[in-house]
Amino acid sequence: MNLYPIIAGNFMLDGGAMFGVVPKSIWQKTNPSDSNNMVKIAARCLLIEDRDNLILIDVGMGNKQSEKFFSYYHCWGEESLESSLKKYGFETSDVTDVFLTHLHFDHCGGGVIRSGENTFETTFKNAKYWSNESHWDWATSPNKRESASFLKENINPIMESGQLNFLKKDPNSYLTSTPLGFEILFVDGHTEKQMIPLINYKGQKIAFGADLIPTAGHIPLPYIPGYDIRPLVSLKEKELFLNFCHKNDVFLFFEHDANIELATLQKNEKGVRLEKTLMLGDL
Repeated sequence: MNLYPIIAGNFMLDGGAMFGVVPKSIWQKTNPSDSNNMVKIAARCLLIEDRDNLILIDVGMGNKQSEKFFSYYHCWGEESLESSLKKYGFETSDVTDVFLTHLHFDHCGGGVIRSGENTFETTFKNAKYWSNESHWDWATSPNKRESASFLKENINPIMESGQLNFLKKDPNSYLTSTPLGFEILFVDGHTEKQMIPLINYKGQKIAFGADLIPTAGHIPLPYIPGYDIRPLVSLKEKELFLNFCHKNDVFLFFEHDANIELATLQKNEKGVRLEKTLMLGDL
C-alpha cells in the first residue's frame, strides 16, 4: 500500500466561523488570520494505492462554480486535484473508488465537472462513489442552515451516473468495516453521518480527520467550528475520538490544515494534545 497527499486546491474561511466560541486572541496563535479575519484552509485529500485499487478520500471543491462563488473563498496556491494526481503518475481515469466523508461542497465538489453550460458529469468515470444513505438523504433534502453547503450540481450527477454506492453503519461497533480495506467512524456533530476513515499503513493507524478535526488547531475540545450543526455532539464525539486515537497510537491526517499534514498525539493535564508533526513520507 502507498498513501499520497492530494492537494485539491486551497481556500480561505472566516476565522471566527472556523473556531466558533473560541476568542480570536486564542485561535490566531495556531491559525493566524489576515486583515479580513480570514484563515488559510487546505483541501488536502488522501489517495490510497492498494494493489489494483486506487481510492481517493474527498475531492475538494472543484472549479465549476461561478466567479462570484469563488470570490467568497479566496482560493490560493497553484495545485489542483488533477495536477496533484499527475504528480504521482495518475489520471482521473485511474481512480477506482471515490470515498466522500460528507457532501459539503469543499469535500465533494471536485467529483463532478461541467460538461456544458447547464450540464454536469462525474470527474472519475471508472470509479465507484461512496457515501451513506442517511447522509445522502440529509444532503438532498437539506435544512436551511446547511443548504448553502449542499449544492445540487455536486450531488445529483453522482446519483444519475449510476456510480453511487452506500456504506452501512455497524450498530454494534465503534468502527465499521468497509469493502475498501479500511474502517470508518460515523459522527453526527458536524453534519449527519459524516464518515471518518481509519487506515492501517505500514503497521501504523492513520485517521483522516475531515471536519471532525479539520486542523491541528482544532484538537482542544472546545475548538469547534461554527458550521457544526450539533456542537455539543461534536464535543462528545471529539473527546471519544481523541482518547481512542491516543490510546491506540493513531496518527491524525489533517484535511484542512494549511501547514500540518500529519501529527502524533500526547495526553497531559489538559487532555489530548498535539505531540509532533510529520509527513506521510516520513513513515
